[in-house]
Amino acid sequence: MNKETMENIKSQVADNIGRKVILKADKGRKRIVTSTGVIIDAFPSVFTVKINNDFDVERTVSYSYSDILTSTVKLQIC
Repeated sequence: MNKETMENIKSQVADNIGRKVILKADKGRKRIVTSTGVIIDAFPSVFTVKINNDFDVERTVSYSYSDILTSTVKLQIC
């Protein structure tokens, strides 16, 4: 794992706080969950996203930057 790559991911997430994103998360066993949300905050180890589902229920999920590095989570800025 390259430290510069991890710092690059952290800075890109921090620059897009407050923006709408499409989040694709690999939950294992060929289950990929796609949802839309807003990046709320970026911490040193994790970042948080507020997600709305089909039932108009808001929830906050957190992912680590290594999830993006290993392609477990993919973010697309809208």
